[in-house]
Amino acid sequence: MFIQTEKTPNPNSLRFIPGCEVTGGASVDIKSADEANSKSELAANIFSIDGVIGVMLGHNFISVTKSETVNWDIIKPEILSVIMDCFTNGIKILNDENKICEENNHKYDVEYSEDDIEIVEQIKELLDTHVRPAVARDGGDIIFHSYSKGIVYLEMQGACSGCPSASITLKNGVKNVLQHFIPEVVDIKAV
Repeated sequence: MFIQTEKTPNPNSLRFIPGCEVTGGASVDIKSADEANSKSELAANIFSIDGVIGVMLGHNFISVTKSETVNWDIIKPEILSVIMDCFTNGIKILNDENKICEENNHKYDVEYSEDDIEIVEQIKELLDTHVRPAVARDGGDIIFHSYSKGIVYLEMQGACSGCPSASITLKNGVKNVLQHFIPEVVDIKAV
């Protein structure tokens, strides 16, 4: 098995691509070892490596974020070994995939005015078709939270969370795409 690694715009995150499906389609952003223990044996094993501060399991990739004090040259081989071990020995990626997918679906239940249903559906569709694939290529995900009075509230996850260029991505990329198709969108705010 060959695991490809790619840099992301976030210098503290790398994207690991095992060449096969990682999750059934849901992205799972794990921010602590305790959370990893309840959600994913793979993520828990990655968190056991000194300096790892975040793991995101995507459809076909794994993003790992390290602390600024640790060098990739030191921890990258350990991460590759953990991922290789997981896939070659059949370690479960997600402890309870159905439960986690259901939690993810409800975690971001959104609130909006009945008058905005059509706009919200357009925003979600554009995020899914135009934005999410590009963000995934950078090792992250983007989650829609709400829409109110022309403002779209979004959350960046994985390698994109805390990335120096995340605000540029939101303000220039995402805002431009949404405003091009939906003139009612006035601004984008990070949650």
